[in-house]
Amino acid sequence: MRLVFAGTPETALPSLTALLESTHEVAAVVTRPDGRAGRGRRLSPSPVAALAAEAGVEVLKPEKARDPAFLDRLREIAPDCCPVVAYGALLPREALEIPRYGWVNLHFSLLPAWRGAAPVQRAILHGDDVTGAATFQIEEGLDTGPVYGVLTEPIRPTDTSGGLLERLAVAGANLLLDTMNGIEAGVLEPRPQPTEGVSHAAKLTPEDGRVDWKSPALHIDRLVRACTPAPGAWTTFRETRVKLGPVRPVPDAAAPAPGEIRAGKNEVLVGTGTHPVALGEVQPQGKRRMPATDWIRGVTLTGKDALH
Repeated sequence: MRLVFAGTPETALPSLTALLESTHEVAAVVTRPDGRAGRGRRLSPSPVAALAAEAGVEVLKPEKARDPAFLDRLREIAPDCCPVVAYGALLPREALEIPRYGWVNLHFSLLPAWRGAAPVQRAILHGDDVTGAATFQIEEGLDTGPVYGVLTEPIRPTDTSGGLLERLAVAGANLLLDTMNGIEAGVLEPRPQPTEGVSHAAKLTPEDGRVDWKSPALHIDRLVRACTPAPGAWTTFRETRVKLGPVRPVPDAAAPAPGEIRAGKNEVLVGTGTHPVALGEVQPQGKRRMPATDWIRGVTLTGKDALH
């Protein structure tokens, strides 16, 4: 089939690579406009744009998917189907109607669970044991279209959203390619999503990443892992922000008060609403990431010190 691929971040690269190496023709790529990145805040192309340019594929970067010039160019390319992975913008009806087989999205959840922007983060935060990915036909509703195929993936006790998303992106690339093959062969028909089990995955904000030490240790563990690497989990120490890497619940340790720091030779424990957690890596404001034991050796704890 003649394809136009839509995607933006690194998460989309395994799928784009799989399609470029397949028998399908990737005629063009649609991605978000160049953004500012790095210390110099220079304009840089998205990871998808960079890979497409390297492969010699035309790159389209509309400010909005309803831009007339973009829609005209898409009609000229005349794709059979438009596979999508984390494009990052809504598609208007005018765009949806152009390809013969529509736009097919690879979404990182078992639909209808966790429709929306942050399915992997929400699955970890909610304490799900299993997640997965699904390919579905995009329609005007938010992730409501009929499903072509699914795969499942266990959520490990130490999974961060970044690590889990990497696994799903690789496995999902094969699912998306299989879906394209099935559509081309005429052997795949999308099935409507169930009406039960619908949940929504709103994007996590930086404020969502602040740890409330009065919460149970299990919740804090899930929150920090869900917010790693983005938007980042954090707390405050002496009124300055400290970023937190994943923590480890320690159910058999004596419980300090919520937020109270108990420093040992080999670990740094912090009290929660239940049992304590051991801090992993931390990053004090203006400093590099470091093990919590190194950080705590650089401060002199007083009886009033705590994380807030």
